[in-house]
Amino acid sequence: METPTPEITSAPIKTHDEKKKFSITRYIPSGVICLAVVFGLFWYLGSVMGMAQMLKTVMATAHDLLLNTVFYLMGICVVTGALGRLFVEFGVVSMLEKILKPLMGPLFRLPGVASLGAVMTFLSDNPAIISLAQEKRFSSYFKKFQFISLTNFGTAFGMGLLVMVFMVGQGFFWEPLVGFAGAFVGCAISTRLMQHFILKAYPHFATEDVVNPDELEDTAEKKTEEKSLFIRTLNSLLDGGRSGVDVGIAIIPGVLIISTLVMILTFGASADGTYTGAAYEGVAILPWLAEKVNIVFEWLFGFGDPHLVAFPITALGAVGAALSLVPNFMAQGWIDGNAIAVFTAIGMCWSGYLSTHTAMLDSLGYRELTPKAILAHTIGGICAAIFAHTLYMLIIFIQASL
Repeated sequence: METPTPEITSAPIKTHDEKKKFSITRYIPSGVICLAVVFGLFWYLGSVMGMAQMLKTVMATAHDLLLNTVFYLMGICVVTGALGRLFVEFGVVSMLEKILKPLMGPLFRLPGVASLGAVMTFLSDNPAIISLAQEKRFSSYFKKFQFISLTNFGTAFGMGLLVMVFMVGQGFFWEPLVGFAGAFVGCAISTRLMQHFILKAYPHFATEDVVNPDELEDTAEKKTEEKSLFIRTLNSLLDGGRSGVDVGIAIIPGVLIISTLVMILTFGASADGTYTGAAYEGVAILPWLAEKVNIVFEWLFGFGDPHLVAFPITALGAVGAALSLVPNFMAQGWIDGNAIAVFTAIGMCWSGYLSTHTAMLDSLGYRELTPKAILAHTIGGICAAIFAHTLYMLIIFIQASL
C-alpha cells in the first residue's frame, strides 16, 4: 500500500522587480529624514538671513576660506612635509624613536617601537600609523589589544607639527607647547581607556600576538644606491613637499564645507545688524547655545567667549577646518593665550577623529570596535583641553608670583 507523499508547499519566489521595490522602500525613511534636515536647515538660515543673502554668504565664505586659509594651510603642509621627510632621511626620526621608547610602557602600555608611530603621525596625519601597522615587522611587537589601540594612540598626535607651526605663526610661542603637553596627557588617557574597552570585550586579546613569529619571513637587506648629500637633501625636500601638497588638497573639503557651516552658525549679522551677503555673516546659534552652559566651558577650558566653542566642535571632523577659525577669532578679539593652549591640545588630540576612526579601524579589521574608540577619544580630548587650561593657569600664576 502506497503512502501518500505530503505536499511540499514552497514560499512564493520574489521577482526581481519585487526585490528591487522592497530595497527601495527600505531606504525611504532615511531619505525623508535627510531631506527634512537639509531643507529645515536652509529654511531656517534663509528665514533669518534672507534666501539670497544666505546663498551669497555661503559662496563668499567658501571662496574666502579657499584663498586666504586653505592655501595658507597648504603652504604650511608643504614646508612641514619637506621638513618631516628630511628628518626621516637623516635619522632624526630614528633618534626620536629611541629617546621616546622608555615612555611607551609606563604611559601608554605599548611596546617601545610604537614611539615611531607617534613621530610619524606628528609629522604627517592620522593614517600614517595604519600604513606603519601594515608592516609585519612592526606589528609583530604588539599584542592584539595594543595593536587595536594604535588607532587612538596615533590620532592624538596627527598633524601635530602643522597645528603647532600654525599657532606659532599667529604670534604665540610657548602656549602651543602647553597644548602639546595637554595632547600628550589626552593621548595616554584615550589609549589606556581604549585598551580597557578592548580587554573587557575580548579578554583573550591580552595574550594573543598580532603576528605569528612563524609568519615572519627573513628578507635579505637590499643594497641601496649611494647618493650624494645634496641629492638626498633635494629628494627629501621635494618628495616631502609633494606629500604636503596632497595633504593640503585633502583638507579642502573639510575646510570649505565644515568651516563654512560652522562660521554661519557662529557669527552674526553685519555691524549695522543687517545681512548683506558678505562673507562670515551668520545666525550666531552656536554662541547662543554655548551661553546656556557657558559656565561649563569657562570652568573646564577657561573660554572667555562662547564663540570659542566652535573650535572643538569643528576639530571633531577636521583639524584643518578648525584652524581656519582662528584668524577670524583673533580679528574679533576673542583669542588669548589660554585659548591657544586649549585649541592646540584639543586640536592635536582629536584631529578630526570622527572622520578617520572608522576607516582606520576598518583597515585594521576591527570595525565593530569603532564606537568604543570614539568614546575613548572623546574623553581623552576633553581631558587634554582641561589639562592644558590647568597647566596654562599654573604657569601664569608662577609668572605673576616671581
